[in-house]
Amino acid sequence: MTVTIQQTDTQLTASLVGRLDTAAAQQFATDIEPLMENADKHIILDCTALEFISSSGLRLFLSLRKATIAKGGDVTITGVSAEIKQVFTITGFHSLFKFA
Repeated sequence: MTVTIQQTDTQLTASLVGRLDTAAAQQFATDIEPLMENADKHIILDCTALEFISSSGLRLFLSLRKATIAKGGDVTITGVSAEIKQVFTITGFHSLFKFA
């Protein structure tokens, strides 16, 4: 799993590539620290190349969402595959995030 973050004045875009499974979750938590620190901005999670997300990955997405709510930012998830979207739907997380 790799994460690439691009920043502008008002938003951060994190491109996720690979599998966000339990094994990758710890590194992902470290990788998204810049997003947590800038949670007052608009954050885009580009999941176009995300192949899989586990419950550990969902937990980290939720942690990021909570941080943005607390700091006045927001999160939008883009490029999700049908399989990833189904995971969000089954878990009820689809109603917690904006998808574009």
